[in-house]
Amino acid sequence: MSQTSDQAASTWYETTSVPRPARPRLNFDLDVDVCVIGAGLAGLTVAREVAERGWSVAVLEAGRVADAASGRNTGFVLPGFGADIDDIVERVGLDHAKQLWALSERGLDYVRRTIVDTDMPGTDPMPGWLHISKTDNDRAVRADIERLRWIGADVEYWSKDRVREVLPNPRYFGAAHYRSAFHIHPLNYALGLAALAEKAGVRIFEDTPALEIDPAGVRKRIVTPDGRLRAPHVVLAGNVQLGGLMPRLAATLLPVSTFVVVTEPLGPQLDEVIRYRGAVSDTNRADNHYRIVDGNRLQWSGRMRTWDAEPRRIGRSLVADIRRNFPSLGKVDIAHVWRGTLGRTVHRMPQIGEIERGVWVAGGFGGHGLNTTAMAGELIGRGIVDADQTWRLFAPYELVWAGGRPGRAFAQAVYWGSRPVEAVAGMVARQRERARTRKQARLASRRAPVAAP
Repeated sequence: MSQTSDQAASTWYETTSVPRPARPRLNFDLDVDVCVIGAGLAGLTVAREVAERGWSVAVLEAGRVADAASGRNTGFVLPGFGADIDDIVERVGLDHAKQLWALSERGLDYVRRTIVDTDMPGTDPMPGWLHISKTDNDRAVRADIERLRWIGADVEYWSKDRVREVLPNPRYFGAAHYRSAFHIHPLNYALGLAALAEKAGVRIFEDTPALEIDPAGVRKRIVTPDGRLRAPHVVLAGNVQLGGLMPRLAATLLPVSTFVVVTEPLGPQLDEVIRYRGAVSDTNRADNHYRIVDGNRLQWSGRMRTWDAEPRRIGRSLVADIRRNFPSLGKVDIAHVWRGTLGRTVHRMPQIGEIERGVWVAGGFGGHGLNTTAMAGELIGRGIVDADQTWRLFAPYELVWAGGRPGRAFAQAVYWGSRPVEAVAGMVARQRERARTRKQARLASRRAPVAAP
């Protein structure tokens, strides 16, 4: 829900956002059919879907629209979930996993369709996502791709040579290329969603935190600083910012911050070094995720933390990551650096559905937020108005305590522990590649014809 406005102003997204109208505080009592708490991507999608079906909707936002993770993320619109597909199949079975994957693809299509059908300004969609391996285990990469195809993913294998043709980095080997994925300006998408919701009749109240909620009875009661609201349905879409209102629900999410830099313009050398215009990830964890924005700037994300950290200090580490991977870029200066805090569940799947009569939750989107927020909004909108039960496909992923401070410490330790392991695996792969290259050179020299005396 909320972050301070000075934090928001530090993002490249904010400096390149479309105009946002001033929205009032709620300073009177109001009755509606649905109250949505949180004006992020999930909350705005729910509000739009419900209003377009003819119901009255009010959205309460403690800060401004999309001030938190919805307007501060990497902008990657990807299929799938934060959880590994093998874990999903193991938990719910193959047929159920295929249905969940199809829903994730539907969420991706929702974002694309919304942008295209409404000619949404400033979103700048760019196709493709390349998920690169930094080891030479092509057999594992191909096996992962085959499993994903079996589930229903539109994904293809890229060889090491094809990857390095567009991203000349000796640390890179084979990759999975997701043709249906794309990347966008997420803040402008969220602001566009807010405008569409208001066009459908939604009333959005900014600077209006929900202080108390009484979920009993047919009409739930929500207290704000200057007004009260009553509604038979309440949607909790505030993610990790719900701690003061619903501490038990907030405790099921692990707050994870990642950091993002956008460079100053890098000039013509950027086109020579990074020739792929889609989104790029070269890890299964926080490091590194990047894309080209604004024509000749590089946006780079990584360096997970489970507590607050100074973005500028982390930004220097991100610049070091850029130079380590692409030294030929030369001097890299930071134009913007910020952090975004997302909510991650223990099982790494989103929280979607009715947790008690008339009280709905849409959260836990850490890892694949843009497609799953859209999917959740559509599912909950249909669940409320049409009594559609598709959201129950997420019932196996119950609300689980995230472990509090020990849980945060454990997650941070896993991340820190994985970095040297991945680094060593990558180094060994590069050594094997150099050894193969030397062996091939020796064989070629032995086979070369000897010049006549």
